[in-house]
Amino acid sequence: MANVYDIIIRPIITERSMADVASKKYVFEVAKDAGKVEIKNAVETAFGVKVKDVNTLNVRGKAKRMGAGRPGTTRSWKKAYVQLTDDSKTIELFEGMV
Repeated sequence: MANVYDIIIRPIITERSMADVASKKYVFEVAKDAGKVEIKNAVETAFGVKVKDVNTLNVRGKAKRMGAGRPGTTRSWKKAYVQLTDDSKTIELFEGMV
């Protein structure tokens, strides 16, 4: 089994993701091969919370120019939307961001 921090790569902190923090919904970048059950267990272990639901989304890399017109792409990655239960505590990492 992978380490918890190999599954959760980083939190996604944008205006759109911060709008849902009040309803205990958080967004993370996760490993591309991680499943919903692994993501749920990793978040519960890392932050000491109870997870209600996990939704995942594969983000495709965008086409970009790399230098003098040479085509290339940004990297593809996986995003996870994690909904906590109503009786669960919040994740402190996101508290000062709102």
